[in-house]
Amino acid sequence: MSSDARKPLISGNWKMHLNHFEAIQLVQKLNYLVTKEDFDAVDVSLHPPFTDIRSVQTLIEADELRFLLGAQHCHFEEKGAFTGEVAPSMLAKLSVKYVIVGHSERREIFGETDEMVANKTTSILKAAMTPIVCVGETLEEREAGSTESKVIGQVRSALAKRAPDTVSKLVIAYEPIWAIGTGRTATAADAQAVCGAIRGEVRASHGNEAARALRIQYGGSVKAGNIAELMAQPDIDGALVGGASLDPDEFARIVKYRLHAA
Repeated sequence: MSSDARKPLISGNWKMHLNHFEAIQLVQKLNYLVTKEDFDAVDVSLHPPFTDIRSVQTLIEADELRFLLGAQHCHFEEKGAFTGEVAPSMLAKLSVKYVIVGHSERREIFGETDEMVANKTTSILKAAMTPIVCVGETLEEREAGSTESKVIGQVRSALAKRAPDTVSKLVIAYEPIWAIGTGRTATAADAQAVCGAIRGEVRASHGNEAARALRIQYGGSVKAGNIAELMAQPDIDGALVGGASLDPDEFARIVKYRLHAA
């Protein structure tokens, strides 16, 4: 991580896994494995399903744990006839700090558009939470050589008309769609190239200070075996971890990546 970036952020996205009993057990196991020194070096956010959030919140607050509570999704409206949706303010009342926005599964399976992602980003910020804005390309787009144009287009849409001091508070997660859940991952050099292009775009559109402060995560089959190399790249400030975050031992090793770095 570059010396002028923020503390790294490692986020565990549990997707549609774990009931609230299982979520509590996972957090308790993680808490035994992640030390004070780890938390001093790295921010760790946990993103359980909606049904688990209250239980995880209660555990974190009652035991004064240093995990940061996150959510996987929200609607952009404050209230209304949107059956099955959750408003940002509802999450904020549960002490949620980070909300994933525009994950590739939301874009690809549920048809979320760049406009919807931008609207959600605005609503999350308004509720005093931090969006983790996901961007990434499909395998077809990668093979066509359009990775950078696709990703930068998504970044521009999410950041348009935002003040530099707002952009500096965001997290952008680059997650190549072809790598999610496939066991494949971008090489560290390829991940750095895209994350560097993202930071370069922010620098051009919102200035040096916003570009330095912005945290950029990499997501896509992140494991204990590749995290140290990824985190050694100058423009990668964290990781958005999927399946590996469901294994407390594996996820703890990811959080402790600095202990295994060359």
